[in-house]
Amino acid sequence: MGYLKCCLLASGSSGNCIYLETNKTKLLVDAGLSGKEIKKRLAAIDVLPEDIQALVLTHEHIDHSRGAGVLSRQLGIPIFCSGETANAAKLGKVSQLRHFEPGEGFAINGFYLQPFSVPHDAVDPVGFIIQNSRFKVGLATDMGQVTRLIAQRLMGVNLLILETNHDEQLLKEGSYPWSLKQRIRSSQGHLSNRQAASALQEWLDPSLKQIMLAHLSESNNRPMLAFESISQVVLASGLSDLKLSLSMQHQVSDLIFWR
Repeated sequence: MGYLKCCLLASGSSGNCIYLETNKTKLLVDAGLSGKEIKKRLAAIDVLPEDIQALVLTHEHIDHSRGAGVLSRQLGIPIFCSGETANAAKLGKVSQLRHFEPGEGFAINGFYLQPFSVPHDAVDPVGFIIQNSRFKVGLATDMGQVTRLIAQRLMGVNLLILETNHDEQLLKEGSYPWSLKQRIRSSQGHLSNRQAASALQEWLDPSLKQIMLAHLSESNNRPMLAFESISQVVLASGLSDLKLSLSMQHQVSDLIFWR
């Protein structure tokens, strides 16, 4: 009987790393912390770093790839990413490098992964559908808008890891230079609380059991603002069993364990 474990080891503008496990496989999606810090956070959920069997990258930005090369070299972990991402991330010599193309699914032992393109200012950024025999996870962060492709791919997921990067008013009034504000709010930037709440309405059906809010900006968002924006949509849906939770930058999230 298959099971699923999931934990966001870190999520935010300073570093992102997701842990996923089935009875056959333990993998990381992104490694945006130092190798040392990722090992520390794995220890916090009682996972040995040497048991990680694969590392998958969504894109090359440092808050998603910082520790990838180090972990691969130290632990012999293969890295899965697109060819363009591999070149842009400057991973150095790694244990193994396996390329995928957006839109082409591939298997890693007990997981089947379907990468899909997302609009972000990276060379070849992707989100993922990650599933085993029983459960389906949708990962959609680092995107400036929700395209029709993204909306279609996220239909029917059981766990949705969704970007709520910024509050539009906080970003507007904040201290960031205007050029950076424009980048964040652009169609190639990051999703706001309002945009995420609007898009979520399309994915609300009984198959969706939990939403994890991710990639919150420490400067341009507040956990309560993100939570309130999405909780209003969840409450209006009438899906009483649907859970909503937050991920953080400086601590691991709650561990999701489904049988």
